[in-house]
Amino acid sequence: MLFGNALALAVSSLSLLATAAPVADEPRIDYDAVIVGGGPAGLAALSGLARVRRRALLIDSGEYRNGPTRHMHDVLGYDGVTPAYYRWAARGQLAHYSTVSMTNGTVTKVEPQANNTFFKVSGRYFGRDDSTVTARKVVLATGLRDLLPPTKGIRENWGKGIYWCPWCDGHEHADQGLGLLAPLDSVPGLVREILTLNRDIVAFVNGTDTPAARAATEDKSPRWQDYLKLHGVRVENRTIESVERLANGTTGDEDPSLPTAPEHDLFEVRFVGGGGEPVRRNAFLASFKEEQASTLGADTGVSLYGGRLAADASKGLVTNIPGVYAIGDANSDNVTNVPHALFSGKRTAVYLHVQLERETAAKELAALPESNSTATKRSVDEHARSLWDEMNGRPDDMLYAGKFDQ
Repeated sequence: MLFGNALALAVSSLSLLATAAPVADEPRIDYDAVIVGGGPAGLAALSGLARVRRRALLIDSGEYRNGPTRHMHDVLGYDGVTPAYYRWAARGQLAHYSTVSMTNGTVTKVEPQANNTFFKVSGRYFGRDDSTVTARKVVLATGLRDLLPPTKGIRENWGKGIYWCPWCDGHEHADQGLGLLAPLDSVPGLVREILTLNRDIVAFVNGTDTPAARAATEDKSPRWQDYLKLHGVRVENRTIESVERLANGTTGDEDPSLPTAPEHDLFEVRFVGGGGEPVRRNAFLASFKEEQASTLGADTGVSLYGGRLAADASKGLVTNIPGVYAIGDANSDNVTNVPHALFSGKRTAVYLHVQLERETAAKELAALPESNSTATKRSVDEHARSLWDEMNGRPDDMLYAGKFDQ
């Protein structure tokens, strides 16, 4: 998706270069930071850097994990808007800051230079086949990709009655007939998450109800059979052939100003070989695996912890590659929701800003004659904490990320 005309004018030039001439024998650095990814985490990082007039470029591939969903929820002030509207509104606000820019494109390579003092970032940007910019830091907000099974009807209806996050989509299907799409050992946990919203639950375990799986489920959730029986949850072990939509949950006439409204979808689950009667459900809570949406982090040398980009929360979510940060769903803190994405982006912006100035100060002081100053050093954490409230704004700001300590 390309930006609107106003934003296109704001980002028409890919390089937002320093106003001062480069020092002799030093490489020209285009940006303080390049942010890869234009979802909530990347936008929050760009906002944080814009607020302190850092030169930053955000490169957005146009691929978003929450792209298929009808509405975005649990984001105060923007509860119930579409993900596309939220991104559009955020970009419109960010376009008012002259030191940052945004472009559509795909980053293909990040190359550390001069002992990680800057990076070459190469890719295909905004109508250009190939281009390279330089930046002192790189922020990876590349997200995750859900690994959907090939079962007919799941991908086609993903995010529209079939969802994975109760907080994101469950309220719209409260008190309806719910199906769980998950292996047997995941079912008790999903039931615990959803019971306050749904009581009519069928768990479609798709042939995974075996003696070995039952033993593994018992180890993971002791007395799980008693628990499911207590709450009337039926386990359906037949192999699913397809999930067919019978009715769409929205008509297009819903009031867009409301944060939430019921969605009355209807599906029919059919089984391989026509085995028995199909089962109808209004919605499904799924538990599928996910993977990195981009190999860029791994290709750059970032370590993976459980399939996530390793990030040190005590140091602003920096990775094992000095100067490269990982934020949002992609990183190893294993939290995946929009409010957290906003928080992680803002946290990295604060630490990155402070670290850049510490590096600049060290360079400036190294050029001065030695002095007898006894001033003590402040940690990056102390600097970051002192700036947090000023950069973070008010609780009603769209990109407000909460308190510093979370």
